[in-house]
Amino acid sequence: MSDAITAVPTIPVLDTPGALGQEPAAHGLGTSLPQAEARAKTEGTFPYASDLWAEGLLWAAILRSPHPHARIVSVDTSAATAMAGVRAVVTAADVPGAATYGRQVADRPVFASDLVRHHGEAIAAVAADHPDTARLAAAAIAVEYEVLDPVTDPEKAFAAEALHPDGNLIRHIPLRFGDPDATGEIVVEGLYRIGRQDPAPIGAEAGLAVPRPDGGVELYTASTDPHTDRDLAAACFGLPPEQVKLVVTGVPGATGDREDPGFQIPLGLLALRTGCPVKLTATREESFLGHAHRHPTLLRYRHHADAEGRLVKVEAQILLDAGAYADSSSESLAAAVAFACGPYVVPHAFVEGWAVRTNNPPSGHVRGEGAMQVCAAYEAQMDKIAAKLGVDPAELRMRNVMSTGDILPTGQTVTCPAPVAELLSAVRDFPLPQLPKDTPEGEWLLPGGPEGAGEPGAVRRGVGYALGMVHMLGAEGTDEVSTATVRVQDGVATVICAAVDTGSGFSTLARQIVQDTLGIDEVHVAPVDTDQPPAGPAAHGRHTWVSGGAVERAAKMVRTQLLQPLAHQFGMSTELLQITDGKITSYDGVLSTTVTEAMDGKELWATAQCRPHPTEPLDEAGQGDAFVGLAFCAIRAVVDVDIELGAVRVVEMAVAQDVGRVLNPAQLATRIEAGVTQGVGAALTENLRTARGLVRHPDFTGYALPTSLDAPDIRIVKLVEERDVVAPFGAKAASAIPVVTSPAAVASAVRAATGRPVNRLPIRPQAAVAVPNS
Repeated sequence: MSDAITAVPTIPVLDTPGALGQEPAAHGLGTSLPQAEARAKTEGTFPYASDLWAEGLLWAAILRSPHPHARIVSVDTSAATAMAGVRAVVTAADVPGAATYGRQVADRPVFASDLVRHHGEAIAAVAADHPDTARLAAAAIAVEYEVLDPVTDPEKAFAAEALHPDGNLIRHIPLRFGDPDATGEIVVEGLYRIGRQDPAPIGAEAGLAVPRPDGGVELYTASTDPHTDRDLAAACFGLPPEQVKLVVTGVPGATGDREDPGFQIPLGLLALRTGCPVKLTATREESFLGHAHRHPTLLRYRHHADAEGRLVKVEAQILLDAGAYADSSSESLAAAVAFACGPYVVPHAFVEGWAVRTNNPPSGHVRGEGAMQVCAAYEAQMDKIAAKLGVDPAELRMRNVMSTGDILPTGQTVTCPAPVAELLSAVRDFPLPQLPKDTPEGEWLLPGGPEGAGEPGAVRRGVGYALGMVHMLGAEGTDEVSTATVRVQDGVATVICAAVDTGSGFSTLARQIVQDTLGIDEVHVAPVDTDQPPAGPAAHGRHTWVSGGAVERAAKMVRTQLLQPLAHQFGMSTELLQITDGKITSYDGVLSTTVTEAMDGKELWATAQCRPHPTEPLDEAGQGDAFVGLAFCAIRAVVDVDIELGAVRVVEMAVAQDVGRVLNPAQLATRIEAGVTQGVGAALTENLRTARGLVRHPDFTGYALPTSLDAPDIRIVKLVEERDVVAPFGAKAASAIPVVTSPAAVASAVRAATGRPVNRLPIRPQAAVAVPNS
């Protein structure tokens, strides 16, 4: 029933080279082809999900719990239902299908019915003819609560009363690798805490649900995993998946799960109940309360090293606070445990990892989940070993770095390129930035800026290092597969693939692949909906690898269809023909024609799948080949710290990254810079604070995102292009690994400047005040 939408946005295609005032861009892989929607976004004309509209539109509002833990005694909707303009009110009793949902564990209720398990949990939803009426009606719903004591300390969750029928323990991974009795001459210990980082999408989370004549519903939203979201919604609606269609529209970018199903499912229920289109645009407070955050983590470490600083054994305990529901906590814990020792050779490792439910806000997928938290801890431990031995921190790391052929503590052999030593050397040897001059003109360089209370004489400079690693694609047996179709007609190619471009540049990459393979300049990428075959979620570099691989295979099949008649005509194989700049030529120059002439008005198309080699779950000892591939990064941070006030300014971040192959230089640089900036936010300012489970200041006043004025100089000093032979194009994931590595590098630099241990992220001012005589 898509014709019911009178103004559903479509993504404009920018195919004209130089349309952004640039020189005409080259096409194909390895060039900086601009993003298709770049012009619309820069001009402010890009239609986001919050711009959706339909004839007869109703507006939705959701009533949320003011308590983190409470028993629901009664819900009275009579006052809301009686209000003029209110068309429907739905509660848990009105959910016709599955009462709970979840991407990995279906443990989260659509609406709380008996217990409230976190602040902001949905209780009911309202549809009305005006957004103010919907909000007033939601506020008029009378809920009687029996307030319960919340469990907010994850360490106490083990012994606390069960918060959920499945219990409080979501997963426990005991990793055992090597000899438990091994010891080293140098032993360092540490306790570390990582805060609750929010994905903080700048664009409003929004969606539109439209009922269909067949009794189904269409959902228009900025989903990052449309088929999974559709299936979850269909189960809750009590409908078969084919009666629910999800159309991806207006995606502004995502650093985690862009649209939580908790927004989409109530919309669909209201549309089915009223028979009218229903729209919801979440407030900033609702976004903070409703969607998933990075797991707050408690980490205890003990490192053993020999007299030369070479690691002997790592012992660790890792506790992830999952909040009220499981979400992706199992996957996050697997990454945390597997990468607990970092990209270092460790002969013996013993790690205990747990993910537990609490009454804190829900945790889930955010870039580098699991890997970021342990990176901050193991790099702090490396700094402690270096300090104890009196060794340069970069040199200490160099003595321990892993390389291709080494074995992870999970028992998996690192078969992909692992140029960790090369990355570390690149950032270590890069020239350091100059010291700021002690002049009035340079006061803005002080931590805190020109209006701050800082004095130049109290500023100390610190240099720190960090090495990070992430896995690519899903892990532990996840069936990674994507399907793509390439269609060519009248000199224009169209790519049909349900891979959502969340800012990763997949749409641009797909165009480049087809241009490279078929020599066709004009390539369009079709909008995404669930009528297309699944492509999976937009995470862990999946779409560059799996969806890009599917597009490449489909394009090559079309290429064969195009070249076979010519090859047959000239008595040669298709391998002896090449396509360059829209021309088909043979190796000997006998054949020379254009792609347009060879097409001769025909329509060619092909559909292909890409499925990487399988992985396996970690066993009872944390052993197994759980990951398809790995990516690495080294960062050197330079910071200035006012040791009296504890204010920190990140001066420069020097980055060297293992990228496999550069497919689009401009997009790659942007992804790295964005990842570093997000990591700086996690290091210094970003922490969604709670008090006994209540979210404090769920807005951008209380949650401090780094702005352009906070972003440091980011120097990409080296991109190592050592292709991963099992990956299409040989490329690796690019955006998560700088997020993982940069917080640890900033913390390392603050340690160097202050002499303080810095064992908590984000770094609080009191932790950056120097010890006496430091």
